[in-house]
Amino acid sequence: MSLAIAYTRAQVGIDAPLVTVEVHLSGGLPSFSIVGLPEAAVKESRERVRSALINSGFDFPQRRITVNLAPADLPKEGGRYDLAIAVGILTASGQLPAEALKGVELLGELALSGELRPVSGVLPVALACREQARQLLLPNLNQQDALLASGLTVCPAEHLLQACAHLSGQTLIPAAVVGPPPTRMKSLYPDMQDVKGQPQAKRALEIAAAGGHNLLLVGPPGSGKSMLATRLPGLLPEMDEDETLSVAAIYSISQPGSIEFPLRRPFRSPHHTASSVSLVGGGSNPKPGEISLAHQGVLFLDELPEFSRAVLEVLREPLESGEIHISRAARQALFPARFQLVTAMNPCPCGYHADGTGRCRCSPDQVRRYQSKISGPLLDRIDLQLSIKALSQQELIGAEVSGESTEVIRQRIIRCRELQLQRQGVSNQLLTGRELESLCQLQAGDREMLAAALEKLQLSARAYHRILRVARTVADLADAEKVTRAHLMEALSYRVSAMASFKE
Repeated sequence: MSLAIAYTRAQVGIDAPLVTVEVHLSGGLPSFSIVGLPEAAVKESRERVRSALINSGFDFPQRRITVNLAPADLPKEGGRYDLAIAVGILTASGQLPAEALKGVELLGELALSGELRPVSGVLPVALACREQARQLLLPNLNQQDALLASGLTVCPAEHLLQACAHLSGQTLIPAAVVGPPPTRMKSLYPDMQDVKGQPQAKRALEIAAAGGHNLLLVGPPGSGKSMLATRLPGLLPEMDEDETLSVAAIYSISQPGSIEFPLRRPFRSPHHTASSVSLVGGGSNPKPGEISLAHQGVLFLDELPEFSRAVLEVLREPLESGEIHISRAARQALFPARFQLVTAMNPCPCGYHADGTGRCRCSPDQVRRYQSKISGPLLDRIDLQLSIKALSQQELIGAEVSGESTEVIRQRIIRCRELQLQRQGVSNQLLTGRELESLCQLQAGDREMLAAALEKLQLSARAYHRILRVARTVADLADAEKVTRAHLMEALSYRVSAMASFKE
C-alpha cells in the first residue's frame, strides 16, 4: 500500500492531543514534504528519518513522500514525531505489514544511527494512550515516566530496528513492568526537633499542614523562619495516586526523566529576583512555572517584600482557583497550581522593628514603605499570619533539643486530613462558603464575638471565611465535632499577631 496511518501525540500544556501521521508515497521526482503546521524541529525530522532508515538497513523510497500531521491547525514541535514518521514510511513502502500500526501509538526522537532518544511530556501521553486502550512504543529511557500510568502496556525500545521487529511480530518487546513502590525517604526531611523554642510557630505550622492553609511568618533575622518553613513538607501526608499523577505530568513536561520526585511532595523556593513569567510559566510554547511545579506541595517565598510587587500580584488568582491560565498570541495553556503558600519576611528593612531591643535603625516611613510592598489583597489570602520573636542567648545556648519529632506531628496531621476527607471530601482550605456555614455552626455569643473582632480588625469577607477554615482545622486537631469559642480565638490570634507587629 502507498498510504499508511500511524498515531502519536502532541504536547499542549499538560494535555496530549492525538496526532494522526498520514504517510503517502506517489510518483514523481523524489521529495520529502511534511505538512500540518510543523515547526523547525519537525521539518528537520526529514533528515533524521532518512539517515536513521538508511543506517538501520532499510530502503529509503526514492518517490514523492508526503507526511501529513493531523489536525492541521495544531502546531507541532520537537522530535517526538520521528518514530511515527519513520514507521509510517516503512509501512507505506511495504517494508512493514499494514496491520503493524493497529492498536499502537509511537513516540520518540531518532538519532542518525537509528537509536531512540527520550522526549518530554511522556506521562500525559501515557495517560491519554491508556484511555484509548492502545500500546505505547517509546524510547527505553522514557519507560519509567510512562509506567506511572497503571494498566498501560508499555513497550520500550532502544533502536528503530528493535521497534520494527516488534511491530512486524518477529521479536516482540517484553512489556515493561512496574517496579516495587518506592519507600518514603525520611532522611530528606529535616526534623522539627531541630527547632529550639518557638512553640507558637510550631503549632501554626501543624495547623497549616493539617488544613492546607497558607502561612506568613514575620520576625527578625535568625528567628528561625526559614528553618520552620523547610520542615513543612515533612509534615504533609504522602500523595495519593491522583495527586502523584497530576504532579508527575507537570514534571514530565518541564523536567523529563526526573522520576524521583513522586517520592515526596514538591517544595519550591524561588529566589526573590524571579520574574513573574518564571513564577506562573510562559514562553512561545507555554511551560509550567514555579507555582505549577509546586502543585500539591509547598511554595516558599523567603524575604517576601524583596520580590517585585508585580511578581507577587500574579499569585492572587492561582491561590483562589488552584490553576493558572497562560494566554499568548498563538498559544493558550492551562496548568494546575494547587500549592500551599508559605512566606517569610522581616518587619522592616533592618529586621529589628518592634523586637524590644532598640536596635532598629529604620524610620517610620521606611517601615511603612517596606511593609506596604505586600498588598492587602495578597495578605487577605494568607490564612495564618504569625509574628515570631528571636530566641534570647540563654534560650539559644542553654536550651536542649526537645519537643515532638516530625513523624509524631505528622501522624496527627494524617488523622486530621483523613477526617476531613471522610467528612467533606477535600481539605478544610478548599471548603466553599456554603460548606463552611454547615460545618462551622457557631453559637449566638460566638457569632457576636467574631463580628466584633471583624469590625475592630477591619477584616474582609474573604478573611472571615479563612478564619472559619482555620478554626475548623483547630477543632479537627482537637477531635471536636463543633467549632467553639476557643477554636475561634486561636484562629483569630494568628491574624492579630502579625498585624500587631506591623503597627508597633
